[in-house]
Amino acid sequence: MVAVKMQFSVFSVLLFNVFYNLTSALYFHIGETEKKCFIEEIPDETMIIGNYRTQLYDKQKEEYLPATQGLGMFVEVKDPDEKVILSRQYGSEGRFTFTSHTPGEHQICLHSNSSKFALFAGGMLRVHLDIQVGEHTNNYAEIAAKDKLTELQLRVRQLVEQVDQIQKEQNYQRYREERFRQTSESTNQRVLWWSIVQTLILVAIGFWQMRHLKSFFEAKKLV
Repeated sequence: MVAVKMQFSVFSVLLFNVFYNLTSALYFHIGETEKKCFIEEIPDETMIIGNYRTQLYDKQKEEYLPATQGLGMFVEVKDPDEKVILSRQYGSEGRFTFTSHTPGEHQICLHSNSSKFALFAGGMLRVHLDIQVGEHTNNYAEIAAKDKLTELQLRVRQLVEQVDQIQKEQNYQRYREERFRQTSESTNQRVLWWSIVQTLILVAIGFWQMRHLKSFFEAKKLV
């Protein structure tokens, strides 16, 4: 019984760690022409939703206020192969969505179109960003209303999708482990060949020195 409780506790901690890493909320400041990029490690075939809102610094009031409607944000997303999978301009507040097709580090970059607006020229912009990954992108209240699910059915659906997301994370970790193993084997093989080449060079230099010394002694009639 104690072993079962311990296993359940460990599994609960694992679930917490996985789902905590699947959501991230933050805010940052950018200047007029500055670009901010973030790296998200994402499994393949996973939906990502980013919600953001901007605030413009008011020098007179010395505080950040909601940005004007004319101020927009440009969002660009690249996959691990540097392929652009999203490139679009949004408003001062909005949502962007994309689905990963390659596991690995995805680069999410944001910058404003502030150069078009004298109001923001030389100012500072605060951007609140909330990134949701996997099953956290689902609105279960809307799903329950649309599919007319009971509370139990909705909970089962949530658990199924959570397990599916955990499986994707496990597959991604195995993918990372495989790539790391291939890199290590490739590095070890290169080090081995470089050691062999160094040994052959040293042997060749030693042989050349012996021949040179022998010729020198023979020329001086010391041998």
